[in-house]
Amino acid sequence: MSVTQYRRVAALAAVAGLGLALAACSTKGDDSSSSGDKVTITVDCMPVGSQKELLKDWNADVEAFQKLNPNITIKSVSVGAQCNNPPDFTARLAGGTVTDVFYAYMTDLQQVLDSGQAMEITQYVNKDVIPTWDSISKEAKAAFSEGDKLYGIPTKNYSMGLLYNKNLFQQAGLDAKNPPKTWEEVREAAKKIAALGNGIAGYSDYSAGNTGGWHFTAELFSQGGQVVTADGKKADFNNDLGKKVLQNLKDMRYTDKSMGEKQLLQWADLLTNAGAGKVGMFVGAPDATTAIVTQFQGKYQDWAMAPMPGQGGPAKGTLGGGEGYFFKKGLSKAQVEAGLKWLAYEKLTVGKGQFDYVRAKPENNPVGLPQPQLFIPGSDAFKADNDLKVANANVTVDDFALFANNPVPIKFEPANAQAIYAILDSAMSAILTNPNASVDDELKKAEDKVNQALAAAAK
Repeated sequence: MSVTQYRRVAALAAVAGLGLALAACSTKGDDSSSSGDKVTITVDCMPVGSQKELLKDWNADVEAFQKLNPNITIKSVSVGAQCNNPPDFTARLAGGTVTDVFYAYMTDLQQVLDSGQAMEITQYVNKDVIPTWDSISKEAKAAFSEGDKLYGIPTKNYSMGLLYNKNLFQQAGLDAKNPPKTWEEVREAAKKIAALGNGIAGYSDYSAGNTGGWHFTAELFSQGGQVVTADGKKADFNNDLGKKVLQNLKDMRYTDKSMGEKQLLQWADLLTNAGAGKVGMFVGAPDATTAIVTQFQGKYQDWAMAPMPGQGGPAKGTLGGGEGYFFKKGLSKAQVEAGLKWLAYEKLTVGKGQFDYVRAKPENNPVGLPQPQLFIPGSDAFKADNDLKVANANVTVDDFALFANNPVPIKFEPANAQAIYAILDSAMSAILTNPNASVDDELKKAEDKVNQALAAAAK
């Protein structure tokens, strides 16, 4: 198993000031069985307070679930930024303050296993417990497995493309039905959008909080590159393809001045700007529009999506990933079964929870997006979900048709991804904040650090 030493040290330092604030969030395992004995579990990553409708729905689902399962009590725990901030998650993991059923990215498997916090759940999972289990893609399941041992349940899958603001395209004289297909075209469109003034960035990108490294990876995949070698032992981005990624951004930032002055953007920063109509284009997954609407006061009617751009032609790949839940080591059999029942109800049942489009539509939550890409195309769950989605769509499905109908080969995130992303943040931030930063120097520094991290992980 890998051990990313520098992140562990940073995380331990971070949790030193947290004390045991969440210690009470994890309930003690007992010998209860599924025969009807009372059981309580804590679950994190409920919607945050600003997501009023989603939070109301979550609480309603908890109440409905508990009525169906009167022996189970779900205690929802808000952990703030953890669910969108990998360093926060690492801190809670290192401090042992995760909940009984805890949220994580697909890239977090290795650090979760290293922490010793996760419980193997292989023996508990089947289609009797999770009726849609056989419809879930094997790639999504693999992200929560080590060999033939299952440690978590995937609840969402995605791939990335180019999101763009149709209104700004129109104002800039661009054809919203013919968005950029290449990075060269992105650059030209960004210049025209930025020329609108009023603080509008033609193209926007991340460079902090591990998100810069995440987007560097996505853009490298579009070039046909890879972040690490096939054996996972060495960095593989300090090359012509990696240079094109950073040079594209540097040219847009300083030569074209089409990316705006404010940089060091993290997840919420960019989407706040997008919700305010200040971003023409950015790379993201379809549900970025959900966040723009539900958290950042945007309008989903403003947005459309195209496939990931490529260099001089169609993209050669796009980044895919997702999220799910692990189970904390030490839970009783009854607690694990209760957690699986809850996830099946809230996250994996067509027409319920995240798939309750009948409820979502009048709440102004986007329905009709090509996500979550969780079920195998053609499977029973896929067909039922698609039928329900089409029947209740409140977004213009055609706005996402270019993305949905022109799939780009998906490359999943590498092992130790969050550690790699944290290092690549530095290269992204340097290029976007310092006009004198050298692309070659930044890639070399990042390469050395990634190689050091991978070597430590192999010990």
